[in-house]
Amino acid sequence: MITTANYRPTATGIWTGRTDGTSVEQLRWHQVIRTANLLEAPLPLLQKGQKGIAFLGFASDEGVRRNKGRAGAAEGPVALRNVMGSFPVHFPGDVVLLDAGDVICVGKELENAQAVLAQAVLALLNAGYFPVLLGGGHEITYGHVTGLRQYAAAQQLGYINFDAHFDIRIPEAEGASSGTGFWQLAQDSKTAGRPFHYLALGIQQNGNTRQLFNIAGEEEVTYVGADAFHLNDKDTVFAAIQHFLSQVDKVYLTTCMDVFASAFAPGVSATAYNGILPNGLMLQAFRQILGSGKVISADVAELNPSLDVDNRTAKLAASLIFEIVMAYCGEAS
Repeated sequence: MITTANYRPTATGIWTGRTDGTSVEQLRWHQVIRTANLLEAPLPLLQKGQKGIAFLGFASDEGVRRNKGRAGAAEGPVALRNVMGSFPVHFPGDVVLLDAGDVICVGKELENAQAVLAQAVLALLNAGYFPVLLGGGHEITYGHVTGLRQYAAAQQLGYINFDAHFDIRIPEAEGASSGTGFWQLAQDSKTAGRPFHYLALGIQQNGNTRQLFNIAGEEEVTYVGADAFHLNDKDTVFAAIQHFLSQVDKVYLTTCMDVFASAFAPGVSATAYNGILPNGLMLQAFRQILGSGKVISADVAELNPSLDVDNRTAKLAASLIFEIVMAYCGEAS
């Protein structure tokens, strides 16, 4: 249940940035963003045919701690808002840009935070909004998808993850973590008697044990290694994405910032010196997914501002959110 203890509406004045003027051509996100409090129903009403994007933060790094990572991702949503405020408005004026606040992990109560996140995601979807979640550790996945599955129960849902890691670990003594989300989803699929559709892009052989590759094989995970991105193997990358998209009705898209080379993404729990580059191939792959029209919700995860350098990771994560918003509004480059 969403309460004042596990949910925080975004305060007035959080969204700031450069102001060039007030004409339509000069507007930036901080000038058009609206805020909503999920404890106060209803959400701003969308007119028939009107598009709305809702940002929702997940202030949690308990899953990272349980996964023996470096804490700090709970501050990711704040850092992302700070960067996104100055983005220029390139979408139609009738599009609603909404900030729905943050779900908070209280103490070590990760499972409760994930349940609250699912409830919040479901509320946004039921109100007609396209949710874009701001992580937070990659434990965001399980809560996020739990809400999506409730909303799209009759549809074949697929999961696409840009990540150096499979995040398909079997939970240890403390329970779920930032590395167990897709294992949990696989088990839920078995219980429900439904297929488990998971595509991982950017997987590092030196970042996953043989056991994790074996589990991925057992769960019939499709993956493309980081080498395909390094070697500009467009055919492999695009074919894998297109085949995957043909198998599902809707897609959950998540990006773990540790998929990128540490020069571009130093602010993560587990840096990758040889991670993929945020270059043309990666951007083409990202846009291929967004351009399918099947993405129902998206998030970015593992941004750790305390480890960031010159906001590089935050700026990169924010740029991906910009791509998501533009694609949803039909204004992609």
